[in-house]
Amino acid sequence: MRKSPLSDLDLAQLQALPDCEMIDLLLPDMNGLLRGKRITRDALEKVYESGVCLPMSLVATDITGNTVEETGLGYDIGDEDRICRPVPGSLRAVPWQRRPMAQLLLSMEDAAGGTFAANPREVLKRVLDRFKARGLTPVVAVELEFYLLDETLTAEGRPLTSINPVTRQRNRSTQVYYMEDLNDYQLFTDAVAAACRAQNIPADTAVAEYAPGQFEINLKHRDDALAACDDAVYLKRAIKAVAGQHHLLASFMAKPFVDQAGSGMHIHASVLDAAGKNIFFGTPEAPAAALKHAIAGLQSVSSDCLLLFAPHANSYRRFVLNAYVPLNDCWGFNNRTVALRIPHSDPGNTRIEHRIAGADANPYLVTAAVLAGILHGLEQQRDPGPPIVGNAYEQTVARELYWRETIATFMHSEFIASAFGADFQHIYGQQKTKELRSFYREVTTLEYEWYLRAV
Repeated sequence: MRKSPLSDLDLAQLQALPDCEMIDLLLPDMNGLLRGKRITRDALEKVYESGVCLPMSLVATDITGNTVEETGLGYDIGDEDRICRPVPGSLRAVPWQRRPMAQLLLSMEDAAGGTFAANPREVLKRVLDRFKARGLTPVVAVELEFYLLDETLTAEGRPLTSINPVTRQRNRSTQVYYMEDLNDYQLFTDAVAAACRAQNIPADTAVAEYAPGQFEINLKHRDDALAACDDAVYLKRAIKAVAGQHHLLASFMAKPFVDQAGSGMHIHASVLDAAGKNIFFGTPEAPAAALKHAIAGLQSVSSDCLLLFAPHANSYRRFVLNAYVPLNDCWGFNNRTVALRIPHSDPGNTRIEHRIAGADANPYLVTAAVLAGILHGLEQQRDPGPPIVGNAYEQTVARELYWRETIATFMHSEFIASAFGADFQHIYGQQKTKELRSFYREVTTLEYEWYLRAV
C-alpha cells in the first residue's frame, strides 16, 4: 500500500475531516498578512510531495499587496516563483467556513532548495537554532489586544465602536476587565473559543480591555516558540473570521482611535536550561543574574529592533503618555508602566513580559527580536540598572519615536545584520521604506482642514 506523503499529525487531522473539500495554503508575509492559494482536497498530496509554487516577491509585498521592486524580488529576477512546502503538523480545520475546509501553513524555499532568509518564520527559527546550540530552550506566550468595531464604516471610511449586542447602544465607555462586557459579547467569545478548540489553538483567557469594544485573548505558554507564533497567526485569523460572522469588524490596528487606548502584542518569555530549569528563577528581592542580563540585552537592542515592534505609520500613534504603553525600555517587577515587566509569579515561573510591540506587528518577527535581545544579553552579561518602582512615566524620559528614523536605524544596525542576516535587513528595510514613501505621498483630510483656505 502506498504511504501517504502527509505527516502523521496532518494525516490524522485530514482523516478527522472526511467532508473537507478545500484547503487554504497560507504563507505569512513580512507584515503578518496571510497570502497563498486555495486547493481542492485531491491536490493536497501533490503539495506534500512536490510543494507549490508562489512568487518570491509575496513575502515582501507592502501592506497594500503591491510588489516592492526595491527589494530585488520583483522585475529584477523576473518575479520568479519559489517552491513552498507544508509546515508539518500545521493542517487544521477551518470551522467558520460554510463548506468544510482546512488550512495549512507553508514555508518558502530559496533557489537552492534551502530556507528563504527573509521568510519571517525562518528568521525566528534561526534565532531558536542559536539557543539550541547553547543548550537553551525559550518558553513563549503571546497576548493579543484588538478592537471589535462596527462592520459599517463612516462615509469617510473611519471606524466606529461596535453596538453592544445586549444593550443595543454604541460602546462609548471604558470598563477595563468588566465582566458585563464579556457577558454581552459571549456569543462572539464562545464562537472564538469553539474555533480555537477545532484548531488546537491553546487560548485560555479573554478580558475586556482599556477601551470601548477592546478585548484581549491570551495564548498559553509553549516551549516551542515557532508553534507559539503559529498559534498567534491562527488566532488572529479566527478572531477576524468569527467577528465577520457576527457582523463585527475585528481590527488589530495599533491605534484606531486617537482618544482611546491602542492595541498591543505582549510577548512573555523565559528560558530553560538543558535540565529544564528556568534560568530566570528568582524573586524581586533576589533576581537571577540571567534575568538581569537578559533585560539589559533587550534594552541595548531596543532601538535597533523598534521597526519590528512598530512596523507601520499608525504604530507610532500608540506611544502616548498614561496609556499603559511603554515610552522607553525601562524595567520593573509587577509594573505595567514599564516596557520590560516581570509579572507577579512564583519563582519558578519568572519571565519577562515584553510590552513594546503593537498588535499590528508580525508575531514571528517580534518574537525573533525579543529572543535575539535576550540571547544578546546573556552573551554580553551587562547590568540593566535598577528596576522602576512606581510610575515609570514620572521617573523616566520618553523616547521620541518616528517611523522614518526607526527605518533608518534598522537599515544601518549592525545588530540586525548579525542577528537576522543582511538579506532580511535589506528586504524588510526596503519594504518599509516603500510603505513610508507611499504613505507620505497622500494628501490627508487634516491637511485640507488646516491649509486649503488658510494659506
